[in-house]
Order: sequence, then structure tokens, then C-alpha cells
Amino acid sequence: MISTEPVPYPAALAAMKARAAAIATGEAEEAVWLLEHPPLYTAGTSARPEDLLSDRFEVFDAGRGGQYTYHGPGQRVAYLMLNLIQRGRDIRCLVQGLEAWVVDTLAAHNIAAESRPAPRIGIWVKRPDKGVLAEDKIAAIGVRVSKWVTFHGISLNIAPDLGHYDGIVPCGITDGGVTSFEDLGHLVSMPEVDSVLRRTFEARFGPTVTASEHGMVRGDVPH
Repeated sequence: MISTEPVPYPAALAAMKARAAAIATGEAEEAVWLLEHPPLYTAGTSARPEDLLSDRFEVFDAGRGGQYTYHGPGQRVAYLMLNLIQRGRDIRCLVQGLEAWVVDTLAAHNIAAESRPAPRIGIWVKRPDKGVLAEDKIAAIGVRVSKWVTFHGISLNIAPDLGHYDGIVPCGITDGGVTSFEDLGHLVSMPEVDSVLRRTFEARFGPTVTASEHGMVRGDVPH
């Protein structure tokens, strides 16, 4: 399911929680929701007050693990409500699958990227132009699991305003920057990225079907 207009964070969080609860009780099927948010910051359960450097954007309590992150136009957010009872009850395997999904998507656009262990969770691109060991983060990953159903997901920088990250210490990491498709010189449209995201998701997680945005509200079957 793809939302064509920016979705306010509280509305997205409420919809995710409702869908995850319905999946847990067998009243709904799994869902993958692609969207953008208006400019905002989210705080995970480990967020440190000193890492919020500016109040230029509203801050929302995400209810997920991790620290501060940014969401805004030009960033593709993918929220995943997956039933881990049907997928092996293995959270580590899920996270590794999400990391590989993003790496596959970037590779399809000729961007070499790698995952990193904690505390550098996310997807990183080496930046030799900035220094021998320099790397920038291009995607963030954060999931929460309730009753073996996931929500939250990934955010991938296509062409956001990277200056908006200046108001936080992203994910608490001070020795790495942030980047995007555009920053790396790859000019692609959001629909082009969405097409690849779907293809690479299906290769790792199985087939999907298309659903309308209204399905998220009605409890239909978006994937």
C-alpha cells in the first residue's frame, strides 16, 4: 500500500498499532505501508535529551527502540506489519532480512551499502571522498514486536533535505554522517524506488498484492 500524500506521524502510529492488533487476533492480514511524513523527529525508548539539538520540528514518541531520528519529504518510509508466528518467531532473522532488503534495493541502483552491528544499526555507505574510514548512513531500521506482530520498519533517504538532520544526533552516532540517493549523485523518483523495494521485498519475504490506502483504515488486506 502506498500513500500519495504525507501522513501525520500520530495517524500513522495509530493505524500501525490497530493493524498489528488485528493481525495478532487473526482479523487482518500482514501489511507493508509505503509513505512519507511531514518534517519531524521521533524519539525511541533510548533517546537522550542532549541528542535533541533543536526544536525546529515537532518531536514524537515513537514507542520503538533506538534514539532520535528524522522523517520528512523525500524519504521513503516503509512500515511493516508482519506475523512472526507464521515467519518463525525469530526477531534477529527479521532484522537481518530487513537489512538485506535495503542493501538489495540499493545494489539495484548501483549503490554499494552494508549493515553494521549495534550501536551502528542501519545501512551505511562508505565515503572515501570524506576520509579513509568515513561512512554515511542512508537508511535507518527500527522495529517493535507485540504479540509476535511487527510494526515500525525502515526509512530510506531518496532526496530529503539533509540539513534537517542538524537538529538531532541521528541514532546517537557522532562519528558518521547521513546521505541519500541524491547526495550520492543518483537521481531517481520515488515510484522507481518503490518498484525496486517491492521486487526485492518479494525475493526475501514472499509475494505481495496491491491494496488501496483506505485498506489500512478499514482493516482490509494491504500488502
